[in-house]
Amino acid sequence: MSRNFIGLCKLSPYNHALIHKWSFRLFSSSLTTPYLTLGTTVKNDLPDGSDIRDILLFDPAKEEMLTIPNKTFPEELVDSRQIGSGRGWGVFSNDHERSLCISDLYNHSLASKSNPTMIPLPSLASVHSNQINVVWNVAMSSSSPRDEDFVVAIKLLDRQLSLCRPHCDVRWTNLGEMLFENNLQKLENSNLMYSKRDRRFYLPGPGGNSLYSWDPHLKKNKSPKIHELLFRDLPELDDSEWKLLGWCCRTEHLVDSVSNGERFLVKWYAQRFFSMSHEGTNYTTRRFMVFREKTTMEGRYMYYTEDIGDVCIFLSMSEAFCVEASSCPGLNPNSIYFIGHGFGIYNLADTTFHHFQAPEGAPTSFKDPYWLPPSCV
Repeated sequence: MSRNFIGLCKLSPYNHALIHKWSFRLFSSSLTTPYLTLGTTVKNDLPDGSDIRDILLFDPAKEEMLTIPNKTFPEELVDSRQIGSGRGWGVFSNDHERSLCISDLYNHSLASKSNPTMIPLPSLASVHSNQINVVWNVAMSSSSPRDEDFVVAIKLLDRQLSLCRPHCDVRWTNLGEMLFENNLQKLENSNLMYSKRDRRFYLPGPGGNSLYSWDPHLKKNKSPKIHELLFRDLPELDDSEWKLLGWCCRTEHLVDSVSNGERFLVKWYAQRFFSMSHEGTNYTTRRFMVFREKTTMEGRYMYYTEDIGDVCIFLSMSEAFCVEASSCPGLNPNSIYFIGHGFGIYNLADTTFHHFQAPEGAPTSFKDPYWLPPSCV
């Protein structure tokens, strides 16, 4: 087992009994399973500054490592690192040139094997010095950045939120000051998402007790619309468990199910622990709570649920998404697939974990792997 991989993914050292081995296979044919990006292996450097790499993916349905061989990485992306992902498209940063771009590099169904699409973005330098190093997550308004009215939004760690239309804007529209003017509390742990249903960007408020939303084109008002949330049917837990969860690090994820139009709010609780085998403090996932949204004349109600049916929710540093388990043989329904504070599957019905193990030969230099939705493979 790769120790560095386990450290970067923050797997719990207490769950080794649940870990299973991976196998490897080459990528072939067009499949509909979600995949996790694990990194690349450089094979050849080319005279024009580009190089040839194998792309490594993880198939959660079969628990196998996949290899997409001999992918050309253009010179512009050779020295870049991925800082975000949304709808299968990656946002890449070249820190030396202080440049950004969107690319379908890992989008096997769309990208050319030798000439991937690259759409330039304005530099984030004008937003805040060094903020490019602390991008929290990225959301996109459609699955095709080639669309003229496509909008990308970047959430930064210090409550900064910036929007850009790559085909129209020469700079980012920074919404961070508006958050401050509205006296909103810190939103470091909130994850940005775009709702196709509402055609708005959403950001959960502190504790997930409210939602802030923006029109993607900011045509009417640059200030956020605030949606208060009312919670019902909270889980029955012991006082000691509630107290422990109160000490946990918590992140909130809002996600729409495209198949049935339902919306879920996921609260992710991670418990801090001190590990002798790793430096500093680490976190391991304690549990998830899922709430199903029901909109009434009185407001938006969030009902706690342990049954989301055939749905699987995929969480990482990329934009969260849902998949029907029946459409991808091997996926577990009513489950959350997660990477970060551990790497595995959480069963909502019985609150149990199944943890994945990194295979021998897995890359050790990546920090934030991203789930790719099925349409991207």
